[in-house]
Amino acid sequence: MSAARTRPDGTATPAGEWHGGECLIAVDQGTTSTRAIAHDLAGRQIAVAQLEHDQILPRPGWVQQSAAQIWGNTRAVLITVMERLAERGRPRPLAVGITDQRETTVLWDPTTGVPVHDAIVWQDTRTQPFVDALADRVGVDALRRTTGLPLHPYFSATKIAWLLEHVDGAADAARAGRLLAGTMDTWVLWNLTGGARGRRTVHATDVTNASRTLLFDITRLDWDDRALDLFGVPRALLPAVHPSVHAYGRVDARAAGLPGVLDGVPVTGVIGDQQSAALGQGATRPGDAKNTYGTGSFLLVNTGDRPVFGRSAAGDDGPDAGAPAGGLLTTIAFRQEGSPAAYALEGSIPVTGSLVQWLRDGLGLIDHAADVEALARTVPDAAGVTIVPAFSGLYAPWWRPDARGVITGLTRYVTRGHLARAALEAIAHQCADVIEASGLEIAELRVDGGASRNDLLMQIQADLLGVPVQRLDTAETTALGAACAAGIGAGVWRDVDETRRLTVLGDRFEPAIDDVARRAARDRWRDAVPRSLGLA
Repeated sequence: MSAARTRPDGTATPAGEWHGGECLIAVDQGTTSTRAIAHDLAGRQIAVAQLEHDQILPRPGWVQQSAAQIWGNTRAVLITVMERLAERGRPRPLAVGITDQRETTVLWDPTTGVPVHDAIVWQDTRTQPFVDALADRVGVDALRRTTGLPLHPYFSATKIAWLLEHVDGAADAARAGRLLAGTMDTWVLWNLTGGARGRRTVHATDVTNASRTLLFDITRLDWDDRALDLFGVPRALLPAVHPSVHAYGRVDARAAGLPGVLDGVPVTGVIGDQQSAALGQGATRPGDAKNTYGTGSFLLVNTGDRPVFGRSAAGDDGPDAGAPAGGLLTTIAFRQEGSPAAYALEGSIPVTGSLVQWLRDGLGLIDHAADVEALARTVPDAAGVTIVPAFSGLYAPWWRPDARGVITGLTRYVTRGHLARAALEAIAHQCADVIEASGLEIAELRVDGGASRNDLLMQIQADLLGVPVQRLDTAETTALGAACAAGIGAGVWRDVDETRRLTVLGDRFEPAIDDVARRAARDRWRDAVPRSLGLA
């Protein structure tokens, strides 16, 4: 393990590189907060502002947010960042990049700029009955070869369909062209470029966000007519789709209520948050893999300029049967203007960091989440204990909402330390499941997010994967990815290969167990998972 600060090309990070006043602004519209971050041209943060927004939970399974509040917070953090830049004598930013929480969806009236309903968040499950009925009629994988996705409430199409059905007058207004729809990147972009008061307001999204809607043909790079018909979504409701690096438009400061110094600054990058994190981590070449450890985890493996379509997690016969990537999502990783799209396989894991929170809040085993590593280090292993944390069912590669959490192997010998270690192993096993399901060989796994600071977890991850785990010292890779996209669009860098040098590598964890021990550990996990599914 080494803490040397190096770039992906092996060169050191020179002190004071790229001195000067130029900067790029990243707007990071996330699930719980919105941030504006100014980066210099070495990728370093030079000004940051952040505001949380409300989580609205009107019924079990329903998760909503106020799109108006999100835009108000976006404007506020941009104002704060520009004030902080002015204090440091920085000139006008070169460009703006936007990254966002992807599937979260809003509909609004373009003449007033007022949403017709709260945004429906990606975590929301209210559309499950609709999805079940549609899957019974056409099959859960009816759109997988086109969109890369199974039928699931996670994606935007079901949320748009629900809004059109349940908001009075929405369906008629949509058919008449009096409504607009979009994920949160589209909403922020529309308001930045003028909104209802602007003369050149832009209604657009990028290919990475479009690829998460269940409405987009990821091969043809256009909205899919069959999908639109299945969900009853008028094409005119949807934004134009462009590459992640594209001249989207310019900030209309007067109409948007922003400082005049931002007026006319181009928006040259738009990209979904997990794809943006991969870009910020420099995981941009075929075979590159990244994992972001947060409340849950999102693991992407770059497959190059061709999509790899997987079969259903249930192994259903069909056009994808026998293909690799069972249970994984096929998504667009990035596209630069004038270049082919790059694709990725993605596995979403709902419970990783939240498992540690459960040890703290549910069981009272630790006082602070950071204490889990010290507790787990009090024992040499988990004493045969395995935790399958299916608190919200199992996502990739199983996609079993009916799964329930289990703990196996308990004896009177087991202590708090063994449970803590089993929890860390559970996080690492789930990530190993996704890599194995991809059917792809990876040389290393790049990692970021809060739990990536846990050295023991990262060592366990390397041991179970049998490949090195490379931690990043680059702060906030999601925002850095958006800044990179904007910088490429502004001509600062030619392409993603040039932006890889902005990624600063930190500690590296090499596998420390042999294949026999690795297989034994994985077999114990595979024996426990069926118990969470009621199969053993």
